Amino acid sequence: MTSKAFAAALVLCGLSAAACGNTAGGATAGSARNEEPASRTATQATPAVLATGSSPTAGKSLAAKPLAKPLSGKVVVVDPGHNGLNYKHPSKINKQVNVLTQWKACDTTGTATNSGYSEAAFTWDVSQRLVKILRDRGATVKLTRHDNSGVGPCITERAAIGNKAKADAAISVHADGASASGHGFHVIMPKKINGPVDPVVDASRKLGLAVRASIKSVAGMPYSTYVGSKALSFRDDLGGLNLSTVPKIFVECGNMRNAGDAAKFQDPAFRQKMALSLADGMQNYLK
Repeated sequence: MTSKAFAAALVLCGLSAAACGNTAGGATAGSARNEEPASRTATQATPAVLATGSSPTAGKSLAAKPLAKPLSGKVVVVDPGHNGLNYKHPSKINKQVNVLTQWKACDTTGTATNSGYSEAAFTWDVSQRLVKILRDRGATVKLTRHDNSGVGPCITERAAIGNKAKADAAISVHADGASASGHGFHVIMPKKINGPVDPVVDASRKLGLAVRASIKSVAGMPYSTYVGSKALSFRDDLGGLNLSTVPKIFVECGNMRNAGDAAKFQDPAFRQKMALSLADGMQNYLK
């Protein structure tokens, strides 16, 4: 380029290289325009991108903290009624124990459906499912028995396990053996007996009401047609309740001698729903 042409170019560009589409790195004006939206996108980047810049959160993990489980810090005792080999050891389970209002057998064999499905097997299965749900929700859970191939323990010992654990709630899982014409579930709660259970009678009633509501809505079981009032029964003859110093209830999930209830009990899907209903009811009470 001649000196005259160079001078003319300077005048045309206003003595500015940028005005002629040049940058310090030699990019064209067109590429500079294309970079502008990219610059805005960077400004509007996600928090994870911004954290790599001058943000106060730079270098810190942005992962959300896990939510606390609903039953964290709670202690629950699950008492599966009876035991699988009780029937083989009558001398042990018939031993009389003091339940404060009377003397009763240490334990019993429980009942069974007409097809031979035992109450002990049913309560063990439901309890195992219940324990898993409660533990998944953060609860510390203790069982009164650890298999379905043993004997007992006595009703007095079952109560003592809950007391020793200082449980926030305890539940004894059962199924009834009434006349075949009756069906439905009911919840048994303690009465005051001038004994250790008296201070937790009111709390036990609240627990019972919460579990009753959940069984009806989640498991879909109707109220008992043969015992209690609206599925509620108050008793003072059960050692597991009389000797309890923690809120505790018994649940008779239905009548094993009734064909309709028995069919449900033998369905694993129903047993899972029953376990879920018990867990939900206990959670509603504990929260």
